[in-house]
Amino acid sequence: MRLYRLGLLSATLIISQISLAAPGALATTSVTEQSIAKTVRFNGVVEAINQGTMTAQTEGQVQEIRYDVNDLVEKGSLIIRLKDNQQQANLARARALRHESQALLSAAKQEHRRSKDLYAKKLLPKSDLDNAVASLKAAQARLEAAEAGLLQAKEQLGYTRLLAPYSGIVVQRHIEVGEVAHPGQALITGLSLDRLRVIVNVPQSLISTLRKPDGITIELPDGGEVIPTGQTIFPYADSASNTIQMRLPLPDKTPNLLPGMFVKASFHIGQRSVLTVPYSSLVQRSELTALYIVDNDQISLRRVSIGEHLGDHVVLLSGVTAGEDVALDPIAAGIAIKQRASRHE
Repeated sequence: MRLYRLGLLSATLIISQISLAAPGALATTSVTEQSIAKTVRFNGVVEAINQGTMTAQTEGQVQEIRYDVNDLVEKGSLIIRLKDNQQQANLARARALRHESQALLSAAKQEHRRSKDLYAKKLLPKSDLDNAVASLKAAQARLEAAEAGLLQAKEQLGYTRLLAPYSGIVVQRHIEVGEVAHPGQALITGLSLDRLRVIVNVPQSLISTLRKPDGITIELPDGGEVIPTGQTIFPYADSASNTIQMRLPLPDKTPNLLPGMFVKASFHIGQRSVLTVPYSSLVQRSELTALYIVDNDQISLRRVSIGEHLGDHVVLLSGVTAGEDVALDPIAAGIAIKQRASRHE
């Protein structure tokens, strides 16, 4: 019988088979069938849950910018301060108007009491009492308007100091010191690294399956994994890509992740049966992957296709069937073939 060396094996089904005097001398294991999780994987992008651009709510010249791009900002910290001379003047005017309204209301109350007493003694006509009541209501309305104006003036003054709504980093500045900010104008953009989520676009054909998966895992760039705290599926599809967007929030302060990173989202959607053998039993030469199959008194080298690793085992995609015996030590199997071949020469 003619033997071919492993380095010369072609891409066709393999091929070297020889009778052995004592095949039982080789340690073997059976190709086993086991059930594993059925998984689909999609690309995802990390984004910050808390991100946005702060805009001016009042007009004023920028006097101070305390943080620049990439600076870390604590929640409640002053970021930008606007010149507040006009807002301070408006606040003082609103306070004066409230004091005036309070004085007018006090006088209207006294006049109302006096008119009411005189009317009870029949010393004042009904029309004068009605006028006193109307004046009292008008004074009360003026005070309410003055208090509303004071509240608005305080808010406008507060708008001159931009405070961080959450802890995060500055990613963009839109204005410089000395420029005048107008209401609605973008001033600074930031985001928080504490709360992140993964955005995944999944095929619309799988959306019913993915609504209730057995489990979801985010595969991190450094090889780690993290489990999302929930999922949100958008109630509409993208007609251009036939996909539906899904949001997967991550645990707070997940390490080793930054907005904009690409990750893999794995969805476990059931179970599937696979064939496995120990990884150490594989014969690998260049592009060839094979197993030594032991069948009664014969050993044959057969090409196989492999899939993912399961610990120290590997999934076999093709080339074998469940229950077949394979040599655990491919080197020992190769030596046995050579020894038998030399005895036949």
